[in-house]
Order: sequence, then C-alpha cells, then structure tokens
Amino acid sequence: MVVSDEDTDDRARADEGTDAFYSALETLEQPLVTASRYGQLRDLSQAAAEDHLQRLTDDGVVERVDVSTDPVVWYPSAWQRLTERERVILFPERRQLVVDEPAQFTRAQLSQFAHLVDTTGSGAYMYEIRREDVWQAPYDSFEELLATVRDVVPERSEHLEDWMEEQWKRANQFTLRTHDDGYVVLEAASADLMGNVARQELDGDQLRAPISETESWVAEDSVAEVKRLLYEAGYPVRDERDLETGEDLPLDLHLDLREYQHEWVSQFLETNSGVLVGPPGSGKTVAAMGILAAIEGETLILVPGRELAGQWRDELLAHTTLSADQVGEYHGGTKEVRPVTIATYRTAGMDRHRQLFDSREWGLIVYDEVHHIPADVHRRSADLQTRHRLGLSSTPVREDDRETEIYTLIGPPIGTDWDALFDAGFVAEPEVEIRYVPWADEDVQNEYVSAEGHERRQLAASNPAKREEIRHLLSRHPEEKALVFVEYLDQGREIAADLDVPFINGEMPHHRRQKLFERFRTGDLTTLVVSRVGDEGIDLPDAELAVVASGLGGSRRQGAQRAGRTMRPTGRARMYVLATRGTREEEFARRRMRHLSEKGVKVTDRDAETVDDEG
Repeated sequence: MVVSDEDTDDRARADEGTDAFYSALETLEQPLVTASRYGQLRDLSQAAAEDHLQRLTDDGVVERVDVSTDPVVWYPSAWQRLTERERVILFPERRQLVVDEPAQFTRAQLSQFAHLVDTTGSGAYMYEIRREDVWQAPYDSFEELLATVRDVVPERSEHLEDWMEEQWKRANQFTLRTHDDGYVVLEAASADLMGNVARQELDGDQLRAPISETESWVAEDSVAEVKRLLYEAGYPVRDERDLETGEDLPLDLHLDLREYQHEWVSQFLETNSGVLVGPPGSGKTVAAMGILAAIEGETLILVPGRELAGQWRDELLAHTTLSADQVGEYHGGTKEVRPVTIATYRTAGMDRHRQLFDSREWGLIVYDEVHHIPADVHRRSADLQTRHRLGLSSTPVREDDRETEIYTLIGPPIGTDWDALFDAGFVAEPEVEIRYVPWADEDVQNEYVSAEGHERRQLAASNPAKREEIRHLLSRHPEEKALVFVEYLDQGREIAADLDVPFINGEMPHHRRQKLFERFRTGDLTTLVVSRVGDEGIDLPDAELAVVASGLGGSRRQGAQRAGRTMRPTGRARMYVLATRGTREEEFARRRMRHLSEKGVKVTDRDAETVDDEG
C-alpha cells in the first residue's frame, strides 16, 4: 500500500489536533470542555473552535453530548466507556434517583428537573424530583422536559412520567389577568377547578365575587395572597395582568452582554417576571441593567442595606447613560425619589414610606438578594404594583421552608446551570475544602463537654486552635486577597488582632466600613475579618481566598454567599471551612456545603495541618 504525501499531511494535522485537544483538557484539569472555553484556550473564534471539535468528532477522537439547555460538551472517545458505566438507580414511588459518580453534564441535566438531597464520600448523589422542580423546569413543553429525563434515567417509569406530566399540567391551570374595567380576574382552565379548588382554598377577602363559571373577581390587595394559597394547594398561578408601565425612561447600556446574559434578558421579557439565578460573578447585575435598558421605564431597586444601594448607584452611573439627577437613594441616610430609585427592603415595607412608593407607577421593580422577600416585613414590598418584577440571587434558599414563596411572589427562576458557566470559563469555579480542627487543649474540650445549648455551639465555633490554622492557611497564599468570616464578635476581634487586620462588623460606622471595603477592592488591604454584615449586600469582587472560621450553624445560603466572594470571572479561588472535630460543626459543615455540591462545585475534606490532636 502506497501512502501519499496528502495522506501523511492529513494524519499529521489530525495528530496535531488531538494533541491540542488533550493539552486543553490538561490545562483545565477537567475531562470535558465546551467550544467557547476551547476557543479561549487556543485563541480561536467560537465558530472555528466548533469546527475543530467537530472534525475531531468525525475522526472518532472525541465524543459530544448536548446537555439539553446547556452548552454542548466534548470529551475523549476513550473515556466514553467510563461514562457508560455511570450507574443511575431510580426509585419511582419515592421519585428519587441515586447516581454513582455523575459526570458534570449528568449533574447539569439533573439540575433541570431534580433537587439534590444528599451526597456521600463514595461519590453517590441522591436526587429527588419535587413538584416545584417540574413547575419551574426551563422548558417550553412537557415533551422537551421528558426528553431530558429520558437522557438521564436508564429505565422508563410510566408511574414517574405520568406524575411529572400531571404536575406540568397543574402549572398551567390558573391565570391572573386584568379585566377591561381595570380590576384583577382569576381565570381557571375549567369550572371544576374554579369551584372545587379556587373557591375552596380562597375566601371572600380574596375573591370578591364570581364573574362566570371559570372567572372570579380578585380583591386588589390580595393578589399576592391568592398566588401563595393556590401555590400551596398545588397550583402555581400565571400572572398576566396589565400592570403599570411607568413613565418612559430612555437609556443605553455601555456594556456588551455575554450570550447567556442576552438569553436571560430575552427570557425575562417573555414572562415579564422572574428570578435570575446564577453564581456570584456571572453578571446578574449587568443583566438587570440590560433589562432596565430594554424596558426603558422608571425603576425601583430594592436592596438589603445601604452599602448595596450605594454600589447600585455607582454601577448605574458608570455603565448606563443615566445622569446623577436621575438616580436616587431612599433609606435611613438619604431620601430621594428619582426616575430610578434604590431603596432598602425595610424602608419600602414601612407604612409611613410605603404610600410614597405605591403612588408612583413603576415600569420595573428589581429585588436584589431576593431571598429577603419572604421575611414578613419585606413581603409587603412584593405587593408594590409594576408590570415587570425581577429578582436577583445566586442562592434563593431559606431555612424556614418558605423558599417557594420567592417564585410565587416574584416569578419563575431564570438562569443557567452553574456547571455551564464554570465549563464555559465565564466564572472561576472555587475549590472548597472542609478542614477538621482538633481542640486546642483538654481544658477547652472539657469546657465544651460540660456546656449546653448556645454556649456549647459558641465554644465549638470559637475553638482557639482555629486561629493557628487560619494563620497557616493565609501564609500558604501570601499574595491572595483573603476574607475570614466569623459568627461571634469576640472571636472576630481575637483573629483580627492575631493577623493585625481590620474587623468589619455591625458595630462599625457605615462610613468606616465603606472606606475599608474600598481599600480592599484597590488592594491597599489584602485581608479582612468579616462578621455577618459581610455575608450579603456588599461587593468584594477581588477576593481570592475565603476562610469560614465560624457560623456553620447558619444557613445554606450563607455557605454559598461566602464561597461566592471568591467566585469571579478570572483565575482559581479557594474556600476553607473550619469545623471543630467531634462536634456538631462537622455535620453542619457538610450540610451547608451540600448546596454548593448541587451547583457543581467540588467539595473535599481533610484534617487541619497545624495542630496535633493530643486528646
């Protein structure tokens, strides 16, 4: 057989392409890659990267998988047999799945319709399919949802599929709309639903009078309550009211949106309401400004605290054509109502201020850190009238089992799975490690054993041995900007004194906090110790290292927020969680980090390095 020069050249090009592909995987330290990330690594356009990967697919070098609504991923053909051995066990009666060491694209698919319940050290993941997972699944039809389910689940279950179809139908049975005479109407898909569901669950304070067999007049101040009660009864309500659009507010955006941010904006404009859910650093604020520019209506932005109000104002003035006299703040320090007004939740919910916000016709209301909405004082702000409602949060999770109210009061979730953004290189995936710290000495341990309740938790959280571990961790990363999170003020002061760095807490004056945060942003300060005040509402975009010294009894949301301080568009970042060995902190740490595991973040654990366990 004669081998031509042309054949030799083709083979050389194929070998070169294979080498480039494997080099990309080695650089990423991951077994798969998206076209976007591959193009970034090889300095290729998106189209050129896709062409290159497709040629490798045609040559049998790589395999491709389309992860439904997420990007296509490529991985070596030699590894396909490993993914084929990925075991998925279905328990249809309990609507649970156990997956043995799922690949990233499998986790991405599962996150579209299931909720992560638990993980084990051996790599098993347990998922549960809840009714709200089906209601909120990001698909235009049940057939599309079912196709993803069948991609993941190896065996068909008529029982499960029928139940999921029933839940899908339930999400489309009730609609709120505006009558020609201006009042709100609840419309049911059938007379049976109106009579046996709506009029049974709702009373005369919520439904004023029947209009027809399928329609009822809704009391003006009970819209949110109607949505909540029907949601709890198993029937989420579509809100298609003709609400106020507000005065026109022309503006342009000075930033270019990423492709997925454009998709977020488009999805929001289709529904007029929703919650953007994405990891910190994915640009939810930028997408929100894109929505504001698309709507061009007067806007109310609600935030947890004054720090975040000031940051919103700075971002709007820096990245849009809005002028300083068009953007106002309304809170304890300043009270300005402008075409774009930024207010705190607490102020907007107070009766003496609420009339002011109610009297204005808003084209858009933005709820930043939207997990604040279900709190009783803040829920009043959800009744403010507007045509468009936008929530923002990386972690719309609450510990009081009321997280579903977020989607009831604001709108359905909109967002890309975290894995997709990690794989595409838009957001740096943090490395999260739990470290188990032994007691500093027997005296401290004995004090813990004899204590009870809150005192016991505080002793475990404030274990002096953690201070030595913190010094060690910071010494390992001397060039990285670091945040140390604490729960207790005394512990924070001690750690700050050890490190000779500032301690930011609720007792510190507002202007002093702002000055320290600014020094941290610019790099003048490289380490801060932060109490609960730093868990949200404060933008610390350049943190590369986070150490959680205490606060493990806090919420899953706090765990994600603290990791989020290191989750930004460039570089790798680390988060260390310190838990005292032999206390409930161990379980708290694993439980609180589970929310990150669900989002595709890899969480590992090990013993502390600096203290010998002499007990």
